[in-house]
Amino acid sequence: MYFETFDSLVQMGGHGPYVWTCYLIALLVVSYNLVSPLRARKRAMDAIRRRIRREERA
Repeated sequence: MYFETFDSLVQMGGHGPYVWTCYLIALLVVSYNLVSPLRARKRAMDAIRRRIRREERA
């Protein structure tokens, strides 16, 4: 294995904070890209349901 201990993996020769920060940012961006369309779809479906109910009452 490249790193001898877990601590050396976390520290990465002094570059650890930068590397792990980049991983965190990438994880947040990917999570947002997964969740955002799902939320938009739910809002659109709710709007369609409201419109159908409103048209049925009229």
